[in-house]
Amino acid sequence: MTQHQKVLFNQLESYRHDLLAVVEGLSNQQANIIPQGFHNNVRWNLGHVYLDQFLWIEALTKERTAVPERFTQWFGFGTSPKDFTEETPSFEELKHLLKTQSSFIKHSYQARLDEVFEPIEMGMRTIEEVLVRTIFHEGMHVQAIMDLRKFITE
Repeated sequence: MTQHQKVLFNQLESYRHDLLAVVEGLSNQQANIIPQGFHNNVRWNLGHVYLDQFLWIEALTKERTAVPERFTQWFGFGTSPKDFTEETPSFEELKHLLKTQSSFIKHSYQARLDEVFEPIEMGMRTIEEVLVRTIFHEGMHVQAIMDLRKFITE
């Protein structure tokens, strides 16, 4: 693994740690509140971040990843907590999935980061390029969760 790839995985783990730190101390009840003016809650944001990283890898490689069945139905683009069912992963389950995702991706894809695929959106052709995009996306959702926290912890 090259030095810049080591840096990439360090960033994935570090930013994921930051995301999980933002939700630290929230109760299950708080994670499910949708404040007035918002479309989603903390729980949805966590599931969406988890799903997004795998969906981009799938879009690029055309291979199935570790996305659990029905995640797209609950956490895909355009969904909301209104789509949740009794089977939707809990706040605690989502935190656990997020804690393990970076190491899973590292183990599964570190040898393939530079493999070139047919380009997808924005000309991304490698798993490494996709992971950079997902880091940006995750940061947007960290901010969304920070905004939600202002209303659910007052």
